[in-house]
Amino acid sequence: MSDKVEMTDAEWRERLTPEQYHVLREAGTERAFTGQYDKHYADGTYHCAGCGILLFGSDAKYNSGCGWPAFTRPAEAGTVEERRDISHGMIRTEVLCSRCGGHLGHVFPDGPPDQGGMRYCINSASLDFDDS
Repeated sequence: MSDKVEMTDAEWRERLTPEQYHVLREAGTERAFTGQYDKHYADGTYHCAGCGILLFGSDAKYNSGCGWPAFTRPAEAGTVEERRDISHGMIRTEVLCSRCGGHLGHVFPDGPPDQGGMRYCINSASLDFDDS
C-alpha cells in the first residue's frame, strides 16, 4: 500500500473539481442516476479521483439499480477503510480511500448473495476509470 496522501484544503480545492471536492473532502453525495459511472460497464479499473490508488475492478461492478456505481468488493485488501456513519438520522457504514481519506460512499449488506452479499455504493465523482 502506498504512503498516505495529505494536502491542505487549498491544495485539494486546486486538484479536484468542485463536485469531486464536495464528495471526497466534504462527504457529499451526487444525485442518484447522474454519475458518469452508474451505467458504465467497460472492462478496466476504478481509482480514487483524489490520489489515484486502485479501488475497484470492473469484474466486481454490477447494476444494483441504486443510482450509483455498485461493486461487490474492493480490488485489493486495504485500499478502502470503513467507519460507522450516523449522519442524516441513519446508521450506515461509510467507505473511505485508505490512502487519502476521501469519502467514496457507503457499503450495505444487500449485495448479490453469491458474491459475498455486499454492495459498495460509490459516488462516480470519487472515481477515475482506467481501461488500459
